[in-house]
Amino acid sequence: MSTHAQANYCRNELAYALRRGPYQVNVLLGGYDVKKGEEKGEASLYFLDYLAALQKVKFGAQGYAANFCLSIFDRDYMDGLSQEAAVDIIKKCIHELQTRMLISQPNFIIKVIDKDGVKVLSAGADPADT
Repeated sequence: MSTHAQANYCRNELAYALRRGPYQVNVLLGGYDVKKGEEKGEASLYFLDYLAALQKVKFGAQGYAANFCLSIFDRDYMDGLSQEAAVDIIKKCIHELQTRMLISQPNFIIKVIDKDGVKVLSAGADPADT
């Protein structure tokens, strides 16, 4: 199932559940799809909210972190970013969260999801240790 199909399936299931027995859920669904006959694929990210509204997005955040991180993503994100530039943006978000959140959260894990799967870039108290 492609990422697009998966996102629409989840949206349909959540829309059905909304009318039967609603529950609170927000989802960031990402994936990497390679079309038949092509070598290079495309990554995609979808945001699905608790009212079953689905939107394809270029970046996303949830919860209280979204209040701080979405403005950083909006300012610094550009199409075609290198992995190093993307990790720098994430480090800015982590720094902002450590500065502004009332609760200290010293541990963050940065993971990269691509055509080769999932790999951990850094884990621990200091995101600069990548």
